[in-house]
Amino acid sequence: MQVDAALTTTDLGKVASAAPEIEASGYDGIFTFEGQHDPFFPLLLAAEHTERVQLTTAVAIAFARNPMTLAQTAYDLQLASHGRFRLGLGTQIKPHIEKRFSMPWSQPVDRMRELVLAIRAIWATWHEGAPLDFRGEFYRHTLMTPFFNPGPSPYGLPSIFLAGVGPRMTEMAGEVADGFIVHPFGTERSLRELTIPALERGAARAGRPLSDVEIAFPLMAVVADTDEQIAQGRDALRARLGFYGSTPAYKVILDVHGWGDLQPELNRLTKTGDWGAMTALITDDMVDAFSVQGNPDNIGAIVRERYGDLVQRISFDTSTALNPERAARVLAGLRS
Repeated sequence: MQVDAALTTTDLGKVASAAPEIEASGYDGIFTFEGQHDPFFPLLLAAEHTERVQLTTAVAIAFARNPMTLAQTAYDLQLASHGRFRLGLGTQIKPHIEKRFSMPWSQPVDRMRELVLAIRAIWATWHEGAPLDFRGEFYRHTLMTPFFNPGPSPYGLPSIFLAGVGPRMTEMAGEVADGFIVHPFGTERSLRELTIPALERGAARAGRPLSDVEIAFPLMAVVADTDEQIAQGRDALRARLGFYGSTPAYKVILDVHGWGDLQPELNRLTKTGDWGAMTALITDDMVDAFSVQGNPDNIGAIVRERYGDLVQRISFDTSTALNPERAARVLAGLRS
């Protein structure tokens, strides 16, 4: 099982020291996410100041960009990192795409599938010399003059990872992506009953085994030394689970456990701003299903027992920061 860590610093001036610290702690990869800052810039600096770790956007918002800009940025980062970059993409939801990014939204599964195929067509032109003649429903790329062609990459092409929740997006990822990023709002049961079967269907449609799709899971976790600290961490997770559970697109995960009726009520409470009532609706069983808890010496074994046969990469989501000493203990447990 490979283990990744989030590059949580939002200060580009600190990346040069933060990234090699993560690498020195023994992690296999570093990932960024698109929140208050761009996800690509920190990885360029990380590429310069690390030698071994893989570098992934988990995730960059695909529909805020177009296939050509994504292809170019990913290609450049693959060159800068000497072959260690992986392009992780997610859709975001309609209001953000239309109102925050002022970009079109429609048929997200079909659009994402076409976007991935368009990126690969562009890369084939640069890396293999194939004519650029991509004509889809959403994207068209038919012009590539030598002035704009960077030529073949000595490090090969980046991998493309897709993130998703629902079965249609997940199935499509199994068909066209190199890897899949499970949303943190996931459980062992939802992986076994929803996510893995959907990936298998998509992979079968492409004529390949599921083992061709690397599965990464940024897991919600509480890593603490005392029962009191674990209890505090569990309570903190309730608000986050309430927020995730309020999202209509995530109802499918609750449905797996028979908790789907809770989603409309959580959604209603977001509109009234009653965050306390939302938190109160999250039960202990839900906290247990959506997260793992333990100390730095035993949490690795807990993760391996629950997810070891399901995913190839694990990370603790961005709310769980570990100093180098604690990280080493956790990593030892994950790999023993």
